[in-house]
Amino acid sequence: RTMASKSVAKPSCRTNTTRFVAPLAPRRTGAPRSPMVPPQRAVLSESELANLVSGVSNLGADPWEKTYYPKGADRRPEMKNWYVVDAEGQTLGRLATLVANLLRGKTVPTYTTSADMGGFVIVVNAEKVTVGGRKAQQKLYRRHATGRPGSMKEETFENLQKRVPERIVEKAVKGMLPKGGALGRDLFRHLKVYKGDKHPHEAQTPIDCTHLVDASTNDGAKFPSVPIMTVE
Repeated sequence: RTMASKSVAKPSCRTNTTRFVAPLAPRRTGAPRSPMVPPQRAVLSESELANLVSGVSNLGADPWEKTYYPKGADRRPEMKNWYVVDAEGQTLGRLATLVANLLRGKTVPTYTTSADMGGFVIVVNAEKVTVGGRKAQQKLYRRHATGRPGSMKEETFENLQKRVPERIVEKAVKGMLPKGGALGRDLFRHLKVYKGDKHPHEAQTPIDCTHLVDASTNDGAKFPSVPIMTVE
């Protein structure tokens, strides 16, 4: 028995839609805009101009019209000041903050972020610096003896203070100086840390800045006045 196949038309999903076209906006009709006319400036005559200039003296170029940036001669070692800080009984963090500010030159009027405008800082009695809480037993210092994997050594603040006390102050100050460039390395060379109260820099007549460690709590503490030393 055979059945004739009948073709059934399937409904189409598409519907005949007409596109809607918005009518064009009518053109504006009105007076044309007048062109912009600059304001008229007052024009002085030759006599008025002569009277105006006669009473003003010619002072030359204004030096304050240029942004000041220190020259290489302004950053020479002989142009820098020397400071001394006694670390006996001082907290390590507050001591390092003061030393870093003096090295960077943040206390002088000619301070520039990208230039070495600070001075030399001498730290004495490095073995008598203190830390708060239980950091003397918990604070660790790590170093690599040979620079190869597996050679890392650890020691506490208490042990390092007995062995090399100068390294504690140096590592604290170095962490507060600029990193990744020559500026931070140059500033770190201006730090002189010594064990005991003697140092070989008496000829430079350093300024004592120990009282500035707690300058935030001491109302009478002021940074030493530093003159603006520039070279023509």
